[in-house]
Amino acid sequence: MQLVLDSEQRELRSAVRKFLIDQSPPEKVRAAMATELGYHPELWRRLAVELGLLGLVAPEQYGGSGAGHVERAVVAEELGRALVPAPFLASAVLAVDTLLALDDEPARAELLPALVEGERIGTVAVAEAAGPWDRSGGATTATERNGRWELDGTKTFVLAGDVADLVLVYAATPAGAGWFAVDSPLDNPAAGLERTTLTSLDPTRRLARLRFAGVAARPLASTDSSAALDLVTDLASVALAAEQLGGLERAMELTVDYAKVRVQFGRPIGSYQAVKHACADMYSAWEHGVSVVRYAAWAADHDRAELPVAAELAQVYLGPAYFEVATGTVQYHGGIGYTWEHDAHLYYKRAKSSELLFGAPAQHRARLADRLGV
Repeated sequence: MQLVLDSEQRELRSAVRKFLIDQSPPEKVRAAMATELGYHPELWRRLAVELGLLGLVAPEQYGGSGAGHVERAVVAEELGRALVPAPFLASAVLAVDTLLALDDEPARAELLPALVEGERIGTVAVAEAAGPWDRSGGATTATERNGRWELDGTKTFVLAGDVADLVLVYAATPAGAGWFAVDSPLDNPAAGLERTTLTSLDPTRRLARLRFAGVAARPLASTDSSAALDLVTDLASVALAAEQLGGLERAMELTVDYAKVRVQFGRPIGSYQAVKHACADMYSAWEHGVSVVRYAAWAADHDRAELPVAAELAQVYLGPAYFEVATGTVQYHGGIGYTWEHDAHLYYKRAKSSELLFGAPAQHRARLADRLGV
């Protein structure tokens, strides 16, 4: 097991961080999240073409780099650190991983290259009104009519669902749950598909509700659709944990830097013991988070038998840890930390929304206990 990044991985982290400092500073993040799309297409194109970050886990035959989940976790960490409002988790993680987890080689060959090049944005639609990802496919159904498959139902909390032009839907069929691809570019939407952008806590990450009414869909081959969903969920949990780790680290840095310069009663607030202890707790949380994320990413690459436990462990720890640190960031910034102008609230909102994205902390703890056989 390797919990320390090698030289190439550190260089990747450095390159991505420098790029984002220049191309996605806080003012550009705020500008992007206020646009109709919720992200900057030019930045997305550069992440794909110049840096090659959208196909890190995709094999070279599909246009990817054939790297691994450790490298993708490094990138996710930097994107989370900068709060980049881009559909990375939806497209470069969920959509790519789903296509790789299924047994449909023609679909992979056709769809993956465009996702890797950033020419298309993909996402997956699994959750319904109840919230958690239902392995049965939920109330959304896929029915074969007159030689074609059609989807009916509603999926919600769909990451980048309002901008994705390729939606991979998990739906119920008479033979059990299955995966279906819906092609729906924004300039030529699929007939019967209604998108609604949800009003959510986190302005840097868009969620949408998708309603399907006889929408034409392409069935994707899979020997075990539920097992594929489990794998995709675990891999996404690792990438999300890496995002959370990056955000935690940046929130900690903002707090420590402010504690050094904010003077109260004639001395920096960082000189007070209570503030020192709070900053030390943040650092401890970050150190533990690094180990958890590195272990989970390593398991994704080298020991898939360990992945289910490692992925749940990552979410059990990073979700609450990030939110606690982000809460402290707001608190220790005092009055300025509660204003729209300061970035503290953006980290706070991202921390809370991420903590709940794939299930509440109690659900993650329950799944971890089940996987450990407790």
